[in-house]
Amino acid sequence: MNREMLMLVDAISREKNVERDVVFAAVESALAQATKKLFAGDVDIRVAIDRDTGSYETFRRWLVVPDSAGLQNPDAEELLMDALERIADVEEGEYIEEGVESLPIGRIGAMAAKQVILQKIRDAEREMLLSDFLSRGEKIFVGTVKRLDKGDVIVESGRVEGRLRRSEMIPKENLRNGDRVRAMIMEVDTTLRGAPIILSRSAPEFMVELFRQEVPEIEQGLLEIKSCARDAGSRAKIAVLSNDKRVDPIGTCVGVRGTRVNSVTNELAGERVDIVLWSDDPAQFVIGALAPANVQSIVVDEEKHAMDVVVDEENLAIAIGRGGQNVRLASELTGWKINIMDANESAVKQATETDSLRALFIEGLDVDVEVADILISEGFTSLEEVAYVPLQEMLEIESFDEDTVNELRARAKDALLTMEIAQEESVEEVSQDLRDLDSLTPDLIAKLAENGVTTRDALADLAVDELVEITHQSPEEATALILKAREHWFAGQE
Repeated sequence: MNREMLMLVDAISREKNVERDVVFAAVESALAQATKKLFAGDVDIRVAIDRDTGSYETFRRWLVVPDSAGLQNPDAEELLMDALERIADVEEGEYIEEGVESLPIGRIGAMAAKQVILQKIRDAEREMLLSDFLSRGEKIFVGTVKRLDKGDVIVESGRVEGRLRRSEMIPKENLRNGDRVRAMIMEVDTTLRGAPIILSRSAPEFMVELFRQEVPEIEQGLLEIKSCARDAGSRAKIAVLSNDKRVDPIGTCVGVRGTRVNSVTNELAGERVDIVLWSDDPAQFVIGALAPANVQSIVVDEEKHAMDVVVDEENLAIAIGRGGQNVRLASELTGWKINIMDANESAVKQATETDSLRALFIEGLDVDVEVADILISEGFTSLEEVAYVPLQEMLEIESFDEDTVNELRARAKDALLTMEIAQEESVEEVSQDLRDLDSLTPDLIAKLAENGVTTRDALADLAVDELVEITHQSPEEATALILKAREHWFAGQE
């Protein structure tokens, strides 16, 4: 029987073009699975076959686990303190083995053994093919549609398969068996059966890679794609930068008579592409990203990482785009929150902010309207700036002498101290269950306390827009925080 086993292993190894060790491992696994059925419980069996003689031994084994962990599976685990009584130098993570009677191969059942062995061989072949494919370092998967699987498309390249999920396809794209497909390799999940390569045709990275293939200057390092935003199948924006002053980044990506950009557009079902010149000046970058709209002015808010962009009425619809598409893509491309408004809206907003700031200075500094307006006109936007801006800068204000400047700075510091004490007192009123809530920072707790939100239930009762107004979080962050605060309402429920 041992000789027959060696002959079987050699035959399968040659037929399937895999190493003998892979076939031996498959046979060992088949024997181990069959032996496990002779025991009650979830035991761990190991079979070791001698690669030269074909003889084999069978062992039942127990994993040594820490005493503090306890036994999760008593049939296959042993506590360290018990294991030490059997083997003096055994350590956590090692195995204790005990020889058991080996099961004759003939009792396994030829079909069962064959299926296990062939499955192991198929898995090994699959891993080898996948390893060979990935070693080429390709970013785009090119293949043909093999079949549909619950809405997903299975694409085959050679003997390697990729999975293109419905959510990663271009909307309204209808792929059929035999269609040739190109898609971005997003990840490799070896736990998936059959198609371990996850693909996407809607990801921004796919468009970037298509341009990289169409525009040699990118590969040469003369051009660089800094960012990309897509509405798959409809419209996209890419930001490009030239590392060589002799190279026009936009014209190079467009190509002669639009050949390069048209190649990308055709691959993406007619998706329109706006090519934007990247700039390290955020305001200039946003202006370019909003094209073809013409911008009148921009107000940058560094703290909120947002910009108020003013356009005339003729450009308002263009700047926003159909369904807000243009401004949304521009925001994704630049990483800035963009608020589009016309001149009237901008004037109203500025007036409101000026009134609020004027009231802050009048109350906090105990000054009249004239002094408050001078501070506003000089660009001061907070009490902190009045208190801590370099003294020389304030002395340059023509309307103020040195005594006035020193008095304003002293009053600003006193006002900040008073506000800080008041804030600490309000924070002290915050309940412990609210303080213990995950993701609540001291700054957020202070903002909630200032607005009278001092308990977890009070936070849970807020609407998303109310919380956004208080904390200046994104709607998504505010929603997650409110849901977290509400969890205790449903504790214990199915």
